[in-house]
Amino acid sequence: MTVVAPGIAERFKAGHFTAVAVGGAETSMLLRRCLSIHDVKPDYGGTVELVFSVQGRGTAWLADRRVRDSLDLVGPLGRPFPLPRDPVHCLLVGSGYGSAPLFPLADALQARGCRVDFILGAPSADRVFGALRARRMGETTTLTTDDGSLGMRGSVTDMLPHVIADSQADVVYACAPMAVLRSVAAVAARHGIPAMVSVEEAMACGIGVCMSCVLPVVGDDGITRLVRSCVDGPVFRGERVRFDDVGTIPFDALGAPGGRLAEAGP
Repeated sequence: MTVVAPGIAERFKAGHFTAVAVGGAETSMLLRRCLSIHDVKPDYGGTVELVFSVQGRGTAWLADRRVRDSLDLVGPLGRPFPLPRDPVHCLLVGSGYGSAPLFPLADALQARGCRVDFILGAPSADRVFGALRARRMGETTTLTTDDGSLGMRGSVTDMLPHVIADSQADVVYACAPMAVLRSVAAVAARHGIPAMVSVEEAMACGIGVCMSCVLPVVGDDGITRLVRSCVDGPVFRGERVRFDDVGTIPFDALGAPGGRLAEAGP
C-alpha cells in the first residue's frame, strides 16, 4: 500500500516502522497496527510504501482502502538499522513479507560502497517477497521455500552458512519471524560475525507505553533487561537477544524477583 505521508518520508531511515489506525473513526478497534516501511519516494509529495498481509479485522479493513482514502499514521517509529562506517560485505536475510525493510537498507548500504547479497525465503513461492528486486540489487540472491516451489528446498537458515562463506560476509542483517532470527543469530555467532536482527514482536501502541512488546536483551554491561521492541528496537544485535527466554521474565534480569532489583537504584 502506498500512502502520501511527507512527514514520514522526510525522516525515514531503513528499519523504521509506522503505526496505522484501523477501522475508522467509530470503530471499537482501538489499537494501531505496526507495519514495516518498504520504501519511501519523494514523488507526489512524499510517498511511503507499507507491506502487510491480512491477518484479522484490522488488516482486512486496511486492505479495503481505496485511492484518496485517508489514513491515520504515526511514524517513523523505532530505531533504524545501524550502518557500517566503511564498505563491507553485507548479507541480508528475509523470510516472507518480513523481507520488506531489507530493500531500503540495501539502498543505504550500497550508497556506502558495501557489497550486498540476499537470502530470501518463505513457506511457498507466492509468499516470497521482493525476489526480482533482490536479483537486480544484490551481488547474489539465494531463494528458498519450504515446499521447494521456488529456489532451494528448505529455510533461509539452511543456506545461511554456505552463503556467508561464499560471499565472505562481514555482517548479517535479518528481518524474519523470531524462530528464524534465533537461528540466524546462532549461525552468525558461529562464524564470528555480527547479526543485526529486526524482531517481529507484537506491538500494540508502537510508542513504548503499553509494554506489550518487551523482550530480554543483554546490555553493554552484561546485565539483562526487559526492553521495549518498539522504542529500544526493533533492531538489536542478534547475540544480545535472549531468544530462549522471550515471553518470560528471566530470573537474572534487572528487577526480576530474586534478580538484580537492588542494582536498579532509586
